[in-house]
Amino acid sequence: MADDVVTEKPVQESGKIKLGVNYWRLWTASVISNLGDGVATIAYPWLASAVTRNGLLIGLIAVAQRLPWLVFALPAGVITDRLDRRKIMVSMDLVRAGLTVLVGFAVLARQGVLPAPEEITAGLELATDATLYTILLLASLFFGFAEVLRDNAAQTILPAIVEPGGLEKANGQMWGVEIVANSFVGPPLGSLLIGIAFALPFFFDAGTFAIAAALVWLISGVFRADGAVQPAGTKVDWRREIAEGFGWLWRHPLLKPMAIILGVMNGVGAITFATFVLFAQEVLGTTALEFALLGTGAAAGGLAGTFFASKVSGRLGSGASLFLTLLASIFIPAIIGVSSQWLIVWAAFSLFTFTAVLWNVITVSLRQTIIPDRLLGRVNSVYRFFAWGMMPIGSVVGGMLVVGTEAVGSRELALRMPWFVAAAAYVLLLVYAAPQLTTEKIEAARAEGIAAKAAAGESTDSGRVIDDAIAETGIPGAPPPLEED
Repeated sequence: MADDVVTEKPVQESGKIKLGVNYWRLWTASVISNLGDGVATIAYPWLASAVTRNGLLIGLIAVAQRLPWLVFALPAGVITDRLDRRKIMVSMDLVRAGLTVLVGFAVLARQGVLPAPEEITAGLELATDATLYTILLLASLFFGFAEVLRDNAAQTILPAIVEPGGLEKANGQMWGVEIVANSFVGPPLGSLLIGIAFALPFFFDAGTFAIAAALVWLISGVFRADGAVQPAGTKVDWRREIAEGFGWLWRHPLLKPMAIILGVMNGVGAITFATFVLFAQEVLGTTALEFALLGTGAAAGGLAGTFFASKVSGRLGSGASLFLTLLASIFIPAIIGVSSQWLIVWAAFSLFTFTAVLWNVITVSLRQTIIPDRLLGRVNSVYRFFAWGMMPIGSVVGGMLVVGTEAVGSRELALRMPWFVAAAAYVLLLVYAAPQLTTEKIEAARAEGIAAKAAAGESTDSGRVIDDAIAETGIPGAPPPLEED
């Protein structure tokens, strides 16, 4: 790593990888904040559905959440490569805690006029609460800006805490427990808290952000990329900094199409999930608890992925594994689109998330392996610009599809239509992606990236670790967000 990155890295003794106290502080912070995120996955959409039943307005909240990934992802990469990444994470967690507290108080003030969770049923006629809707929309937007910066810093800090030989183990343990907290424990807890008081899950979520910030603050070390320390008064050339990261990715023969493909995948996924809470309530007939349990289907698939995805990838090959993910993306939306039982959708979510982890088990470690440390924040931000920046566009399309279809057809057909459109779009994407993402191209890029890092002196591990990294298929990664990737 860079000379000015002073960290407490783990050591490898007698073949056993020790992850170190800094990793476990980061791990604990991640568990706690993901528990809060799991509560929020129920609280925010259920609140939105209690404020308005208009499909486009529901979709616009999803747009506000993801718009920052389109307009702020590239500057966030420059900031991540210029400032201490640990301090960025702490600051943004505190900002998110403050915003969530404000939402909690706004909900508390309107608690008497909001419909109870059990009253939000199929066909509910509800006038839009303009005041609370505006607060929710603005909070989602500002929360998204903080999330962009925080998540970009979080993704770049792990390689500074854990040696390359321990990344697979470190990521696997972190993603596995995050899935449990975010999808198995958090959503049912959120439905329980909503039943007690509509504002309660928001205060709970704010508390988890504050605790996570304190734990990350306790991580020892200075986490700046090589060249991050500049003389006093030096101005940042934002255009040059962004162009350097963008140009590196755009010239890369594999990461460029991979980022474009993932962007389309996430954009199409956003079409379906922009109005998913209405689909779940009116087509599937779910209660708050059943809506929460739908998320456990995604969790089950994701958790299975942390154990078996690397084995599947090793047996099939990287290219075939990515092809399998794209193929599943065609059939799963079609199945959900014709379903009326939430248990079927639960099973479909499980399969989808397993294939999403299968995708990330290859792509996340590939990026961590081949991107130079001094560019890691910027290149990751460009990658996420494509990967997440398409989501607000997809959310708008999803909301407009529902409103437009409802104008000429039934409400039920309108809520099913985004799933049918998604299935058709994935067919076209598969035709483009299949020749781009082959095992030969992936492994060649991995080997070339490792060699380049070794030549630049960025690897501190032995040749054996490099050989292992070439042989490994990747590290388990988080699936594209369903309720939001």
